Amino acid sequence: MTIAAYPKYESYRDTGSDWIEDLPSHWEVQPVRANFAFRNEKNDPVITEEVLSLSIAHGVTLYSEEGRGGNKRKDELTAYKIARPDDIVLNSMNVIVGAVGRSKYFGAISPVYYAMYATRQEVNVDYYERVFSNSAFQKGLLRHGKGILMKLSGTGQLNTIRMKISQGDLKNVLLPAPPPEEQAAIVAFLDGKCATIDEAVRIKEAQIRLLAERRQILIQQAVTRGLNPAAPMKDSGIDWIGQIPAHWGIHRFKYLFEQSRLPVRPGDEVVTSFRDGQVTLRSNRRLEGFTEAIIEGGYQGIRVGQLVLNSMDAFEGAIGVSDSDGKCTPEYVICDPIQDGLSQQYFAYLLREMALARYIQVICNAVRQRAVRIRFNNLAHRFVVVPPADEQKHIVEFVEATKKRIGDAITLKESQITALREYKTSLINAAVTGKIKVV
Repeated sequence: MTIAAYPKYESYRDTGSDWIEDLPSHWEVQPVRANFAFRNEKNDPVITEEVLSLSIAHGVTLYSEEGRGGNKRKDELTAYKIARPDDIVLNSMNVIVGAVGRSKYFGAISPVYYAMYATRQEVNVDYYERVFSNSAFQKGLLRHGKGILMKLSGTGQLNTIRMKISQGDLKNVLLPAPPPEEQAAIVAFLDGKCATIDEAVRIKEAQIRLLAERRQILIQQAVTRGLNPAAPMKDSGIDWIGQIPAHWGIHRFKYLFEQSRLPVRPGDEVVTSFRDGQVTLRSNRRLEGFTEAIIEGGYQGIRVGQLVLNSMDAFEGAIGVSDSDGKCTPEYVICDPIQDGLSQQYFAYLLREMALARYIQVICNAVRQRAVRIRFNNLAHRFVVVPPADEQKHIVEFVEATKKRIGDAITLKESQITALREYKTSLINAAVTGKIKVV
């Protein structure tokens, strides 16, 4: 059911608020201070050691449950404020992008957070939680932002990253105030509809996980067992592979590939190896978040078609074939075939499966991600399987087709999830501001 299909109220009036616009004629408009007060209760002396966190994705959570090593020390908590169950907690610096939520806990909150509590018994906190989470309300706070911090992005664009909203400004922001019975009806309506939408999202997310697992299984089977399930098999002697087609060869990596040592040419752009297996010009993906390789000792040349292992992220699958000429960090292991009939793309898929099986961590004696960087010598003496050249080609074609087919299905599911979440946001916005009638 679309938003437009819901009934509307008989008449509306202009509220004078820039974010609410029109409201049902019988609804009131009240400033925040009419229903809420700021809980400026200090944790000094310390009355709780339970620290609360606030995030856009998860709302108010326990700091101790977020994998950060537990609460802060007691002597650091005296500058904190107190939040209690049913308080609306918002981050004064990030509320405009959605850092707001309702607390289920009694705990200490950062000094940059505001905790607001209902001042009248008839105030429906469930309803106002939806209002404060309304994207239109949050964007309406932009004009109150002070202390703007700016950041220059890698593309040269100047971005606003933080704006503080003062208590003085926030308490005067206008909010819709439907009759209490309508507030309760709106909450019940949204609880039911949102639960249905959330369940649909959960199902689609589970389907995406299953598709991704299926894709990985098909790729792993193809690169290690071939495409003919009836082919006679033999033991490969390679721990992470097991049995392989009997007609496949087994060779040490150093007899198949050698390490490339190419110079950098004038005008070469930076090529980056990503965890999804793509090796491409950095400018094709993103421009931020990188360390210049010159700090690490210069660059090395890289060419189209070369097999590349990102020494630091190979453990996570950053292995592929370059689609570009350019230069890259000397930390990359770049390989060229020394035999005919070797498909760099096939061996990129094979090595990615080795990485995802955590075997690269074993041969590098790595106990955690990025603990040890893979070198050519780590691979040189290891045995790898070598299908006939025509099978390598057919396996690559199968893997590419499988990735596209399942990738397209995942993309479709992701677009459906996006549409569901957008619909949920629109439905909440429409209900709490009276754009649709749910009673």
